[in-house]
Amino acid sequence: MEQTAAAGSPAVVDCEQLVAVIGDAVIVSDPTGAIILWNAAAERMFGFTTDEAMGKSLDIIIPERQRQRHWDGYEKTMATGETRYGHDLLRVPAVHKDGHSLSIAFTVALLRGTDGGVSGIVAVVRDETARWTEERKLRRRLTELEAAAG
Repeated sequence: MEQTAAAGSPAVVDCEQLVAVIGDAVIVSDPTGAIILWNAAAERMFGFTTDEAMGKSLDIIIPERQRQRHWDGYEKTMATGETRYGHDLLRVPAVHKDGHSLSIAFTVALLRGTDGGVSGIVAVVRDETARWTEERKLRRRLTELEAAAG
């Protein structure tokens, strides 16, 4: 899919290339929650190759303790055609293929078919594990300093 830039501009954006090269993970799932798009950044972030992820449930990156809540919301979104998150930045735990925990931030949007029904959900995901770990260390240090100050 290609999109022409501003009117009168010769620039053309190749959306397939954009998704392939962007630094954030782009993941699209179908109405059942099966992964139908998994870009190179998703491979780097979560450790699963595109071949390993395609057709699999989003459960491969959702921590077990979060799954019920996730699927309750996912099913409601599919049933109503609406998401309560809109353009909000969501921060949740995730899991890497090797089992280590990640802290991710992402936005979601609904994809619609020609009939207007929801055909999938796209998530644009960023790994914030390093930032979250650093913030936790700073909070811990602040607590120590406050305790020492009395």
